[in-house]
Amino acid sequence: MAEKKDDATGRGKEVIRLERESVIPILKPKITMKLAYLIEQDTDRSEFLKLCKRVEYTIRAWYLLQFEDLMQLYSLFDPVHGDKKLEQQNLTPDEIDTLELNFMSYLFQIMEKSNFKILSDEEYDLAQSGQYLLNLPIKVDEAKLDKRLLTRFFKEHPQENLPEFSDKYVIFRRGIGIDRTTDYFIMEKLDLIVSRFWGWLLKTTRLDKLFSKRKHLHKKEDPKKTDELSTEVEEPDMFVERIRLEKMDLSMKNLSGKLTIQEPTFDRIIVVYREATSESKPDRGIFVKHFKNIPMADMEIVLPEKKNPSLTPMDWVKFLISVVLGLVTLGGSLERPKADIKVAIAVLSGLIGYCAKIYFSFQANLVAYRNLITKSMYDKQLDSGKGTLLHLCDDVIQQEIKEVIIAYYILMEQGKATIQDLDLRCEDLIKEEFGQQCNFEVVDAVQKLERLGIVSRDSIGRISCVSLKRANDIIGITTEEVVMRAQQGPVA
Repeated sequence: MAEKKDDATGRGKEVIRLERESVIPILKPKITMKLAYLIEQDTDRSEFLKLCKRVEYTIRAWYLLQFEDLMQLYSLFDPVHGDKKLEQQNLTPDEIDTLELNFMSYLFQIMEKSNFKILSDEEYDLAQSGQYLLNLPIKVDEAKLDKRLLTRFFKEHPQENLPEFSDKYVIFRRGIGIDRTTDYFIMEKLDLIVSRFWGWLLKTTRLDKLFSKRKHLHKKEDPKKTDELSTEVEEPDMFVERIRLEKMDLSMKNLSGKLTIQEPTFDRIIVVYREATSESKPDRGIFVKHFKNIPMADMEIVLPEKKNPSLTPMDWVKFLISVVLGLVTLGGSLERPKADIKVAIAVLSGLIGYCAKIYFSFQANLVAYRNLITKSMYDKQLDSGKGTLLHLCDDVIQQEIKEVIIAYYILMEQGKATIQDLDLRCEDLIKEEFGQQCNFEVVDAVQKLERLGIVSRDSIGRISCVSLKRANDIIGITTEEVVMRAQQGPVA
């Protein structure tokens, strides 16, 4: 949610309020070694490290078959080689449709387990409510995207709060970060100077009322922007400030020196879509693309099948109206008996400056857009297709292991706890020992501990764990341990 605050100088700050993520942003080895270090007894420390290994091996085995099914299904819908494998299977169209839905169902389950969330319309509008490095309106060429696959899937598996573009593509997001850029921003500053001068000129000539009426007709109230903090949020959220050039003071220091702008980012974005094909030769390929550190205001760079950017119809209308009104005003001032040459020069210079602003701003933004697209392909795109799915599978395993280890450690060290107490204790541990905040998924963690058989509940619902040695005995020797012992050879 975007909110406006005032700093000590009275200037407005644009602050975005973001919900805490469920993902634990700490590497598993760091968690296991840190928690083991906190255990005083050497024997207990050894048993704890053994338990961590056995938990990891067991959880990997749980997901092995599910992930194998996912990868087998995707091999049929891989945009590169999937069509050949489908031909070899000799499947009917109905059978292929069923396999498609099965793959999409597995994929969405993996996304949920990896703590990815579908980007909603509100979140998309919030991200686009500001500008960062990309200053061009980017649109998707919907004619190049298939609508049947996702429409069929969401009809079979309905979900709440789906975005309006969910019939063409789905954007999953996870994690929040901050991106900062420091530069002179020469063209952007010139654009800002011309824009403010043009605004002053319109206000002086009272032509701004015409544009303000047009904006009012097209403007929609953004429910995510408010001047007051909401008191309905139960969980403590994080706040990130947007620092933009549009808010800059036109001082000599700002105009001549470097400036740093700031924008919150989506730490991970995954886009799922299919390209449109003809009825006679349908292409069943499903694209799964994975990006990192995407600034919210520039997230159009991850959209599929983007149109080449151009001036919007509204830009052309404003441009033509400005030219006509400027020429009329100039002609009227010259026809007066006592023509004010200064006014005429001001109007003419403003008109020329505005036309130059539109042209040079568009050219500069076009260059910036191409650079951003190139950078996103080389720097920000992590993987696609099978590589993304493998990454997701490992993400699920890592998160599940970390949840189990942290929840068990708290029960082992602090004793019985209700589900609410355990949740708070786990979050406090993550904050105090690792300096991170997250919304710990305690229910999921307890379910896995119960499945492992190393926790129990009493008559009033409090959860307690068995001893370390007993927990290792219950899980038992894993296949990986047997293999490692065999590789080490017989003990002399």
